[in-house]
Amino acid sequence: MSDASARRPRAFRLDDGKALGEQIEIEPTPDPYEREALAPDQPAGEAAVEIAQRRGMVARTFLSWGGLFWSAFGGLLTLALGLWADQLVRDLFARTPALGWIGVSLLAALVVAMLVLGAREMLAVSRQKRIATLHAALAAARAADDRDAARRLLRELSALYEVRPETAQARANVDELTREIVDGRDLIDIAERGLMHPLDEEVRREIAAAARRVSVVTAISPRAVLDVLFVLAQAARLVRRISDIYGGRPGFLGFFRLIKSVGAHLAITGGMAVGDSIVQQILGHGIAARLSARLGEGVLNGLLTARVGLSAMAVCRPMPFAAEPPPGVGDVAPFLFSTGKKD
Repeated sequence: MSDASARRPRAFRLDDGKALGEQIEIEPTPDPYEREALAPDQPAGEAAVEIAQRRGMVARTFLSWGGLFWSAFGGLLTLALGLWADQLVRDLFARTPALGWIGVSLLAALVVAMLVLGAREMLAVSRQKRIATLHAALAAARAADDRDAARRLLRELSALYEVRPETAQARANVDELTREIVDGRDLIDIAERGLMHPLDEEVRREIAAAARRVSVVTAISPRAVLDVLFVLAQAARLVRRISDIYGGRPGFLGFFRLIKSVGAHLAITGGMAVGDSIVQQILGHGIAARLSARLGEGVLNGLLTARVGLSAMAVCRPMPFAAEPPPGVGDVAPFLFSTGKKD
């Protein structure tokens, strides 16, 4: 009886570091999904966006070897076309003066059109650079809680959408708040909720529609090459559409700079959007693949399209995500995971 009472069960707390007279050290296990669980306002996500913008939208093209190459190539090509046009006009005048003057008129119209298109391209590139610069400046002003900088930058943000009638009420509210609120961080957060939220919702709808189209067409497409072409076309259309919504409106050259920024953001973040779990994506794709190989490919291509859209959303947005968390694939395209849910 005494032996039984002496052997009474005892409990030990392992986290106290001592058990049965021995020292126990418990090493913390690293969380493999810690990167995905970062809070939206962590500097890592914003730093990735600004690095991607500097690599594309605000890159100094003409100060690099690539810029020098394309500048020299464009100059030589322009000289070659000029000599060809000069010889063509001379030949037309040699035939008859009437044909010569027609050739001169057409050449003048071509030059005017090229100048107009060139001016539009320069304006588009300047507009993209302005948005990227505004994004970084607002992030710095919010981090420093700079009231004067916040007021000045929000006036620039309102001016960016002055041609958009659907933003008139939100812009009026922002202008009124800039005179009332004295805290710079609160002013930027309120402006984000009022002015950016409707644009964010429109972008989410565009991403969801593109992901749905890609997943459906891939599932029923008879050829793999058609899948690739359709996915690329939808991704390009989605990136341009997101830039238009946020006020970028890229031209031909500006579109390639934007694609460079989106690609850089995907490379920096590893294709992972903050708040999404890769386990959830693989699980959803695996269940779809068990049902049908084509359905699994459709889900995967839809995920990739949504990823591209989220990266374009991050680099095209004129202000960082702060008051509102950045969306993930599960937020913009929940239908891609419907096959993996029980309820």
